[in-house]
Amino acid sequence: MKTKITKKTLLKFLIILLTIALLSVLILFLVVIGRTFTFKVNTELEEWENTTTIYPVLSPEQRKELLANFKEAIQIPTVSFSETQQNMSALHEFNLLLRRVFPKVFSSTLVQHEAISNYSHLFTVSGSDPYLEPYMLLAHIDVVPADEADGWDAPPFSAKEINGFVYGRGTIDDKQCLMGILQALEYLLERGYTPRRSFYIGLGHDEEVHGLHGAVNIVNLLKSRGVKLQYVLDEGLTIMDGIVDGLNGPAALIGVSEKGQATVKLSVSGAPGHSSMPPKQSSIGILASAVRSLEKNRMPNLFGHGPERATFEQLAHKFGMPHRMVMANLWLFSSLLSGILEGQPDTNAFVRTTTAVTIFNSGVKINVMPAYAEAFVNFRIHSAQTVQEVLKLIESTISDKRVMVELVKGFNPLPISSYDEHTFGYQIIKKTVQDVFPEVTVTPSICVGNTDSRHYTELSPDIYRFAPSWYKPGDSARFHGVNERIGIQNYEEIVLFYFQLIQNCDIRNVPSPRT
Repeated sequence: MKTKITKKTLLKFLIILLTIALLSVLILFLVVIGRTFTFKVNTELEEWENTTTIYPVLSPEQRKELLANFKEAIQIPTVSFSETQQNMSALHEFNLLLRRVFPKVFSSTLVQHEAISNYSHLFTVSGSDPYLEPYMLLAHIDVVPADEADGWDAPPFSAKEINGFVYGRGTIDDKQCLMGILQALEYLLERGYTPRRSFYIGLGHDEEVHGLHGAVNIVNLLKSRGVKLQYVLDEGLTIMDGIVDGLNGPAALIGVSEKGQATVKLSVSGAPGHSSMPPKQSSIGILASAVRSLEKNRMPNLFGHGPERATFEQLAHKFGMPHRMVMANLWLFSSLLSGILEGQPDTNAFVRTTTAVTIFNSGVKINVMPAYAEAFVNFRIHSAQTVQEVLKLIESTISDKRVMVELVKGFNPLPISSYDEHTFGYQIIKKTVQDVFPEVTVTPSICVGNTDSRHYTELSPDIYRFAPSWYKPGDSARFHGVNERIGIQNYEEIVLFYFQLIQNCDIRNVPSPRT
């Protein structure tokens, strides 16, 4: 028996469906709006134990002194050109500078100093409570090359002051942290400070060329002594101000991981010949096609598979509309945000493994068809991928057996350090940022560059990458670029940051989350 559906019944059914659809849209709208105005990930903690016995105040004489010390450090050209070529005389001069301007650090009975590989340094600062697990502060002495002919406003090793900034190679990578750490410790020791919690300071002399003699040997020495660290803090991300579109106020990005890296060699071999009788496709043409495929078909967008999602969620309440609606509802808008991020080179690096063709070699003579062509491609690997996964994607993307794919060197992304409300290192860094920079919001993020802190993974599961330097629009181009500089006030803040951080670490435990 067949049931006849009348127009009236069909109309009622459509009205019910439309009503359900409208109600669903209304509920979705209310959820989105509700989360937009109430969403906040940052967790407040109970009252902190006060371990600040010496308050971070600088006298006019100290301001003058710390600036002079910093300028001297910048004027010494501790350049690393390659793993086998460094300015050794400058490194020796820098060692003498440290001993001269930080006499308390080198003479205090609380501090043990050891030279590592001649030019790196390990300081062990003994605390009064041996049961508290120590932590470690890192920085590096060496800098990348710089040439005044590239267009510097001041000679790159002059430390010249211009409009409240000190110009010079190393002002933001990484002598501001190195001198800031030691200057803070010097002032604390001058005022009779004794830490409760022991800590280490590691200063590598070859970070810019992978840290194989500095950081690696410091780690090996600490491992031989059975040292385990509560956390490690190295350079990395900074305080971003005016960089993120729609964000109200500055944000301190704490690197809880850093991307991996792979250098891949692509090569094509063929028979040489005369240019008057060229083959259908030359070795250069084959290789160029492979390179074009890699650039055209980027690695997959992996937004949400690493810490980058937490970066925006924890900043959601600081965004204005309509950005705030997106950040507070990434369960719905993550694809929209990831699409926006991949549109610019500096933010695209957060969401995927990046592909950079950096070297292309071929040809010997204008009228000779080249028998060989090679290209080198640098990949910065997203937290959700491995070196081997990237190699497989390269081969499938090129899909040409004439092109040989060879891994020259590489390493996987670093483990993601904890950043929840119970994590000692992250919460200490966050509190110190808020102590010194109360207007700044703190959020975890991914470090797209590499540091020599990656060698310390066997000593601690929690490695953080943050320098309390201010980055404003245009400043990212100064990193390893022309007109590297730092504000004089910002350098003073860096000294105060480490001054406060060392004392904040004297708490026994992080307070519980506030209910």
